[in-house]
Amino acid sequence: MYIVTLTYTAPLERIDAYLPAHRAWLEEQYARGLMLMSGRKEPRDGGILIAHAASRAELDAALRDDPFAQAGLATYAVTEFIPTMTAEALAAWRAE
Repeated sequence: MYIVTLTYTAPLERIDAYLPAHRAWLEEQYARGLMLMSGRKEPRDGGILIAHAASRAELDAALRDDPFAQAGLATYAVTEFIPTMTAEALAAWRAE
């Protein structure tokens, strides 16, 4: 599992112009099972993605396709983690 922290590198006006394309990209990632959760940070200087990828390479390839990345509007910091404890509602995501 991965936590991806996006940090915007452009003014919010440019971010907002690309937001529909970014959301469409996110919908594709949800449909293929890669993304589990996403949302903006507060203050609004970026976002957080929770991903479940088979490999870091698979995640990196998907992130390169994000319209924010293609337009040079955000940087991405990726942290891999192994969820050993979860709320019961998230038990399916626990590592063994």
